[in-house]
Amino acid sequence: MPADPSSAESGECVCIDVPRRGALRIEYRLIEADAPDAPLVVFLHEGLGSLAMWRGWPEAFCRRAGVRGLVYSRYGYGRSTPRPAAERWDPDYMQEHARDHLPALLAALGLEDERPVLFGHSDGGTIALLYAAEHPDRVRAIAVVAPHIFVEPGTLQAIAEARERYLRPGLRERLARYHDDPDSAFWAWNDAWLSPAFAQWDIRDRLPRIACPVLAIQGDRDEYASLEQIHGIARVLPGTPCVVLPDCGHSPHREQPERLERRLMEWLAAL
Repeated sequence: MPADPSSAESGECVCIDVPRRGALRIEYRLIEADAPDAPLVVFLHEGLGSLAMWRGWPEAFCRRAGVRGLVYSRYGYGRSTPRPAAERWDPDYMQEHARDHLPALLAALGLEDERPVLFGHSDGGTIALLYAAEHPDRVRAIAVVAPHIFVEPGTLQAIAEARERYLRPGLRERLARYHDDPDSAFWAWNDAWLSPAFAQWDIRDRLPRIACPVLAIQGDRDEYASLEQIHGIARVLPGTPCVVLPDCGHSPHREQPERLERRLMEWLAAL
């Protein structure tokens, strides 16, 4: 969790229109490269993340890799439209983002003809997988870090513990530095994962539709999931490199940014 509120920079906003939601304000930042035709990397944040909570890592990576970038806060997060307090997200909320929200954002920014590389962390990794399965001709490649493809008891326990922390002073105040409505961000994610309907959630049957290269990365001390998440991807999609980062938890871009960046740049160069 970032501790320095000065790092919580915001981006611009654009309006998108999606089924069932209507018009939504989405916070975003475009990162330019020296070459205007450089590949585009779309960064998809975790279940409690936002544009600001990347803390500048996407910009640093794009600069060193020579690529363009798109970073944004999903609906309910950051400076984007908050979730109404009474709204509860279904177990397929990540599918909704992949099917409807991300295509609408790319279109609103004039990027609908791009074939981007998707970089997704945690929930964002799941959204990247689902997007590649839903739109196999619209994506160049995907790199997923600590993704979720099915529910594990340890994941639910860690999310339940996060709920207890949120109900005590501290966590809500820190999230408020990065979200206009921290309750929108926290309870949408937490209530969805801990709902009885989510216990059977599993996207492994959708992975065979993915036609692009995939890179799967996870820390060996990930507190939210076991390594079966990335190994499960490789079983369904043979040839997927699985990179296990030693002595690393759930957020390699914060815990081991140099090692993560090196792996990503080697993979991009080989595409």
